[in-house]
Amino acid sequence: MKSPPPDPNRPSAVAVTYDPADSAPRVVAKGYGTLAETIVRTAREHNLYVHESPELVGLLMQVDLDAHIPPRLYVAIAELLAWLYALDTEGDVVRREPAPAVRTAAAPGSIPPAASVRPPDA
Repeated sequence: MKSPPPDPNRPSAVAVTYDPADSAPRVVAKGYGTLAETIVRTAREHNLYVHESPELVGLLMQVDLDAHIPPRLYVAIAELLAWLYALDTEGDVVRREPAPAVRTAAAPGSIPPAASVRPPDA
């Protein structure tokens, strides 16, 4: 029996990590409702980037927990990570300490962490 689709009015969140030693970024946390709020709160408490992208979250929610993102999402994640890198190195000034891995939503090498969130529909 197939489960019903998730309620579009509840928040959802996905955390992605990238380690250069890995073949691709991995989904390390995902959830709806209270769990999504906890993912976002934890990301913010650890000064990780939180990026709102309902479309990306919808796609990442289909990836199994602790699985690498599929090749069809490489470009979307790469664009997000490049944007984060640009934020941190704007004006040739590194704004934060480089991170060995990225946690999101979804960076190569020393790109800082990120989280991707889909807010509840208003």
